[in-house]
Amino acid sequence: MATASGARDATSSGSAACARPATTHPQPASGARRQTLVGARVVLPTGTVPDGSITIDGTRISGATPADAHVIDVSGHWLVPGFVDIHNHGGGGASFSGTADDVHKAIHAHRRHGTTTLVASTVTDDMDLLVQQAGLLSELAEQGDLAGIHFEGPFISPCRKGAHSEELLRDPDPAEVRKLIDAARGKAKMVTLATELPGGIDSVRLLAEHGVIAAVGHTDATYEQTVEAIEAGATVATHLFNAMPTLGHRSPGPIAALLEDERVTVELINDGVHLHPAALELAFRHAGAGRVAFITDAMDAAGIGDGRYLLGPLEVEVSEGVARLVEGGAIAGSTLTMDRAFQRAVTIDRLPVEDVVAALSANPARLLGMDDRVGSLEPGKDADLVLLDENFDLKGVMRRGDWVVDPQLA
Repeated sequence: MATASGARDATSSGSAACARPATTHPQPASGARRQTLVGARVVLPTGTVPDGSITIDGTRISGATPADAHVIDVSGHWLVPGFVDIHNHGGGGASFSGTADDVHKAIHAHRRHGTTTLVASTVTDDMDLLVQQAGLLSELAEQGDLAGIHFEGPFISPCRKGAHSEELLRDPDPAEVRKLIDAARGKAKMVTLATELPGGIDSVRLLAEHGVIAAVGHTDATYEQTVEAIEAGATVATHLFNAMPTLGHRSPGPIAALLEDERVTVELINDGVHLHPAALELAFRHAGAGRVAFITDAMDAAGIGDGRYLLGPLEVEVSEGVARLVEGGAIAGSTLTMDRAFQRAVTIDRLPVEDVVAALSANPARLLGMDDRVGSLEPGKDADLVLLDENFDLKGVMRRGDWVVDPQLA
């Protein structure tokens, strides 16, 4: 639980202040299960608490501070919830379309950058291969390594295919959509569809009936067609602005429909490549901070560097951190990590820290139906947190009470 000593920031509210425990050690004891982090600016759902504290008891955040808790002074730092990424294809040189070892490698690469809850995204491929991969990913989700599966493709528009193999695309036949859902064994969280294609609206209804998020993306839909999809149950805009028609004054297209409807959460890739800062500001102003989910849309190169990679069956060249298809030059996902998205949003885009925390943690957690466990620093929730310094550089990551990245306090 976060508590404060002294005055709160203007944005904060909540319980009265209480004294923080005396610091006994500057560094965490190996294997300590009861820990109290003191002295940080702690971002809570109610606002930011200066000189706050968080107590971890085992794998959860505690509402009380045991007398035997190991105390770590993190003064001068920020404590924010672990990041929740709902759209991610890989990282650390590995892909979620690969083997179990590849998947684990990608998971751990992103955990080191603060993503403590992660949905694995597939990319367009042969249906039989997607079914096979869904089986593998569902096993890892059942073990708690993943929060679920996102199928991006093959049910998308060839006009807006981006970095997807055109010959493998197909219309969203509800029977085939159901085939992927069944293969995921209850772990399908989201399917991206070009809902204007034949079968699109029926597939949206099917997904909604099965509790799977229908996301509008890689689409050539009109404004009216997008409204129809939302009325049928679509609730997410897959990487808003990207792989869809631009906003026009006579033909507003899907962007206007997705921004204006309060039922829709809009994904944004905040890497400085996919979006102009003005587009980011437009989305935040129009949708509001409560309807934005920052994503990475990361591919293998995230956390690694420049070179040649594969995205599904397609070859990608990464140069100066930007991933593009070797053939055609289309942007092919990103090399973004969530800590960099956070830092950019605060230091370059000048967004309030609390709004950025919502976009990286609370909003995607709520979208996944996991906000009772993750997405905010509250008693009873998983002890998932990120430690940032005054420049918003990552200095520590905890997942379920264990330090993935030990606090760097020097």
